[in-house]
This record gives sequence, structure tokens and C-alpha cells, in this order.
Amino acid sequence: MDAASLPAALELTAGGGAGLSPEKRAVLGSSLLLLQRDYRFDRVWFWGCIQGVRGTYYIAEGLGPDRAAPRSRLYSLNCVEWSLLPPVTKEMITQAEQLTGRFQGDPSFAYEFTEINAEDAEKLIEGDKETSIKEEVRLVATIEQIDRAVGIIPRGAFVKTPLGSVHENRNFEGLSFAEAKKLSSYFHFTEPVNLKNKTLLEKANLDPSTDFLDSLEHDVPQGSWTVQLEKGGTVVVLRSLLWLGLTFYHVPMTKQYGYIYFGNGEKNLDLPFML
Repeated sequence: MDAASLPAALELTAGGGAGLSPEKRAVLGSSLLLLQRDYRFDRVWFWGCIQGVRGTYYIAEGLGPDRAAPRSRLYSLNCVEWSLLPPVTKEMITQAEQLTGRFQGDPSFAYEFTEINAEDAEKLIEGDKETSIKEEVRLVATIEQIDRAVGIIPRGAFVKTPLGSVHENRNFEGLSFAEAKKLSSYFHFTEPVNLKNKTLLEKANLDPSTDFLDSLEHDVPQGSWTVQLEKGGTVVVLRSLLWLGLTFYHVPMTKQYGYIYFGNGEKNLDLPFML
């Protein structure tokens, strides 16, 4: 969620029970502005927190003019001092997917590949690759996984130019109350997959400037999202059952929307058996 509207946004997502203390909110309010200035980001989003055994990672994302471009990700253990995370790679994600259990809260902590299943460990050793992975690498890979799977925006909030860049839609005034209750009104803010498989007839009814992403209505497994009305029916809140702790909010007929994550960084692999 946008750092500038963080206090109000946290109030709107507090229905799930997670949040930040008044002290942390005050510190973040100033440190995120300094972060934007020092790194010369066009916009800074507060992504959320990943809770570890010995500490908590506070995550921020820096964006440039093209909102679809890779984001810079930073973490802090005290909301004051921020460290830039390395760019994520497919190899990082593959390694992180093999790890289970809680984060430690120590970015220098090393996971040995003996903790991974024997087949994957043998492949890594035969390839003369590292026999361990630092938690810092697991952290950025997990953030990328969550963003890809459940990082969402309302339909029409962003537009794609003929040159391919993506920008915020200045004409976006929010979804109507009727549309805000539908999963089809929300898009994954990542490279589309299902959209490429649509037929030409299906694409004919789409607006290429706004319908350039995958909607939530075809997410697998079905039922992985809950849609609720909160604050007296004035706020639509979506919560992910796949990545527990991810909360998205939107105030219909306004430009207020965003998502935040408060969790332990573990995917809910039992979801298919819970539905």
C-alpha cells in the first residue's frame, strides 16, 4: 500500500486482527519518506511484515515511472535502517520453494541443503552450486512469490500505453459498489498467464488499455479468496486463504485501495483440503 496513505490504510485492514503499534506507524511514516528521497523512487509502497522466530522483517517496495517494471525491495528489522534486497532470480525461487518452516528473523542465517529433500540436494551439489542458502535470499524469493500469487489491484486502476509501459490511471475514481463485490473486478498485478490463452473472440470484448492482466475469478483453487464488507459496508476487503495474512482493501467510488501482508511467509499448502 502507498506509504503516503499508510495510517488510514492500516485502519481499513485492521479487521483481520493484524497491524502495527502506534510507535511503528510513527517511525514508518518518516522513514519511508526518507527512503523515497534517498533512493529517488517515484513511489514507495509499504508491503508488510514477515514474522520470524527471533525478529520481524518490515518490507518496502520502491517503484519507478513504469509500474510494471521490476520493483526494488528493501527490508528493515527496526523500521529505521533499510537494506536493499538483491534482484530475484528463478533459481532463488526454486531454492526457496524447497524450504519449509518459520523464518528466523536473521538475514545472515544460512539454510543447509541437508534440510531439503535428498533428490534436490544431490542435483545442487552435482552442479557445483552453493550448498546453503541465506535467509536474505529466501526472503526476497518469498516476497516475489506472494506478489505474483496474491498482489492485486482493482480493474482500471492502471493503464497500459501503446509503448507497453504501465502507469496509474488518473481517471480512475474507484469501482462501483456492485462491481467491487466481484472477483472479476480485481487483477493480479504481475505478468498475465491466463490472458494469453484466451480466444480472439474473448479478447474482442476486452479493453487492451485496462484489461491487460489476469483477473481473480479463475484463480486455482477456487475459493482461495474471501470477499467481505467491513466498516459498515463502506469498505470491500479481500483476504487470501493461499497466503494467509494477505489483505486487500478498496473503498468503492474512491481511489483508496491497496494490499498488505502480515504473516510468517509460509504458503497454505493445506488449502485444497480445506475447501
